[in-house]
Amino acid sequence: MKVGIIGATGKAGRLITEEAVNRGLDVTAIVRDTSKVLNKNVKVIEKDIFDITTADLSVFDVVVNAFGTPIGQTQPHIDAGRVLIRALSGTDTRLIVLGGAGSLYMDEGRTKNSFDVGRVPDFAYEIAVGQAKNLEDLQATTDLNWTFVSPSAFFDADGPRTGNYRIGGDVMLFNTDGESYVSYPDMALALLDEVERGDHPKQQMTVVSEKR
Repeated sequence: MKVGIIGATGKAGRLITEEAVNRGLDVTAIVRDTSKVLNKNVKVIEKDIFDITTADLSVFDVVVNAFGTPIGQTQPHIDAGRVLIRALSGTDTRLIVLGGAGSLYMDEGRTKNSFDVGRVPDFAYEIAVGQAKNLEDLQATTDLNWTFVSPSAFFDADGPRTGNYRIGGDVMLFNTDGESYVSYPDMALALLDEVERGDHPKQQMTVVSEKR
């Protein structure tokens, strides 16, 4: 399986890339700076996400978007998402987006999401809005096979790799400690499982993990 990973040198992207390589997938990092790709088993396309074309991406079975932007910015996630939608619509390539938790519903009736109940922290609000709009744009597509992967509310960069995680849909999940929590390593595991299995076509999914 050929997998292109956008943002492969970011915090989450590095772990996703390592997990993909360890599974024996044919991995290409799509990054702005080739020198930051330290794994020599990974091919590289050096290109800004906003310059990506159909020709760049249609060679892959799956493209993972782990693009990140500095705190306080909304528009980059929207614009980058639209670039990928244009590039991949009408192709056979699947798009898996590592998104945000703000769009997750808080109840099974799907009446209120994280924004509505004030669960999105101030420091992450602008990014969360951009990611939520990216999801709306994906949901409006008709000829693209996408999956939007939402972490739990607490996405822990320093958390452990436990392998002890659960998958849900568009409603926030909680672990046995009652926390909406997922570690970066466990998210990488869950995301690569989705890459290989394709269980959530044209759907939002979320991941919750234990801390041990």
